[in-house]
Amino acid sequence: MDPNHDKRFPNESPEYREARERLLEAELELRQQTEEVARLRRQLPLGGEIEENYEFEEMAEDGSVRTVQFSSLFDPHDSLILYSFMYGPDWEKPCPMCTSVMDGVDGNIQYVQRRAGFAMVAKAPIDKLAAWGRERGWRRIRLLSSCNNSFNADYNAEFPSDYGDQHPVMHVFTKRDGKIHHFWSSEVLYVPSQTDPRHVDPVWPLWNLLDLTPQGRGDLYPKYEIK
Repeated sequence: MDPNHDKRFPNESPEYREARERLLEAELELRQQTEEVARLRRQLPLGGEIEENYEFEEMAEDGSVRTVQFSSLFDPHDSLILYSFMYGPDWEKPCPMCTSVMDGVDGNIQYVQRRAGFAMVAKAPIDKLAAWGRERGWRRIRLLSSCNNSFNADYNAEFPSDYGDQHPVMHVFTKRDGKIHHFWSSEVLYVPSQTDPRHVDPVWPLWNLLDLTPQGRGDLYPKYEIK
């Protein structure tokens, strides 16, 4: 792979250009690796069929609470992206990092929904979840409460650990021949050697932007607060 090109920036030194070309080669390799991982992901066989048509609570535009079934979340697509949001029934506020993820995702939902359904699920009651969405200014994310079903526990977003009993997981489900199958989840979170829960970095603008700076990510995770 030859990363060389003839573009230069004002007053850059030969040392800078040499180091930048080494980095550019690594960046190009990373891009190819990312595309290869996406290809392997697309080739996954179907995962397990869901055992029940989970019913979630959702706040309607008029403020009433309605029940929606899991199977209806796909419409009109065959793929569904679903994010398990860390917000327990008794929590005063949800996870700040999950909130940061959804802050970034909300503005892109209209584009995502051209190809797939999207919803966010939390164990908190729907009134608390909807109030948080209004406070954050979310306009497009579909907010669902799983307070009355076992979805979180069934799909590994609810179990005791050092982070509490709620966990952030990105899921993908697919419909085939009238049946709903699990397709993929962000399982990196469960790998014992991976202690940093940044497993949804590819869809998280925060880290990707900070990684471009000289100071990098730093120790933002434990200090992050919602503003």
